[in-house]
Amino acid sequence: MDKLTVIKVGGKIVEEESSLNDLLQKFSKIEGNKVLVHGGGRSATALASQLGIESKMVDGRRVTDEQMLKVVTMVYAGLVNKNIVARLQALNVNALGLTGADLNYMLSDKRPVKTVDYGFVGDVKEVNSDLLADLIQKGVVPVLAPLTHDKKGHLLNTNADTIAGEAAKALSKHFEVTLIYCFEKKGVLSDPENEDSVIRNIDHSQFVKLVEESVIKEGMIPKLENSFAAIQAGVKQVIITRADQLGEDSGTVIR
Repeated sequence: MDKLTVIKVGGKIVEEESSLNDLLQKFSKIEGNKVLVHGGGRSATALASQLGIESKMVDGRRVTDEQMLKVVTMVYAGLVNKNIVARLQALNVNALGLTGADLNYMLSDKRPVKTVDYGFVGDVKEVNSDLLADLIQKGVVPVLAPLTHDKKGHLLNTNADTIAGEAAKALSKHFEVTLIYCFEKKGVLSDPENEDSVIRNIDHSQFVKLVEESVIKEGMIPKLENSFAAIQAGVKQVIITRADQLGEDSGTVIR
């Protein structure tokens, strides 16, 4: 089975000139099949502000009303996505920018209203990976924006970590998949104050123990829960690292 690397990078990395250039240089050098998933939240917030549209966040999640949906579509599927695609083409990477509506590759349901109405936010229900896999096998490098659709004509704002995880799971029936989450730390740290205290390998039993000992806590818990869910769904390994260390033997490996 051919190998595939799925890499998720946050908006901060793709929105700053120097970090974007560094990321794309490193990404272009990764051998074999690959997919890039990106965010773009800060750019969306900035454009919304310029247009006089208020950004509302609940527990770090964006509330996406009709006006904000227009903004995130412009930013995620347009400005950020196509900027990445053009720069990858300059590096001889044959990139193709996609939302979940393109090729009908990722379907979502609008998140039901419970305590919070998140508006036009999607919870992924189905990934049609066959066409995506066919493109990848032809040498195309998909660049996935954090938007899905409901097959009823509506785009839905969808968390980029979720897009990466769901795409990696679905593509694992076609490839041996490594999923890499790039964020601001070098990996999962045993001491949050010490950037070099990276835990190199974590299996599920270690994860449970580290949570009990409060070594792993807060926002890192759902990241790792998502990682183990990906492993259970067929992904070979998940790596949590920093974008500037992409392609190096670094970060935390989850198996």
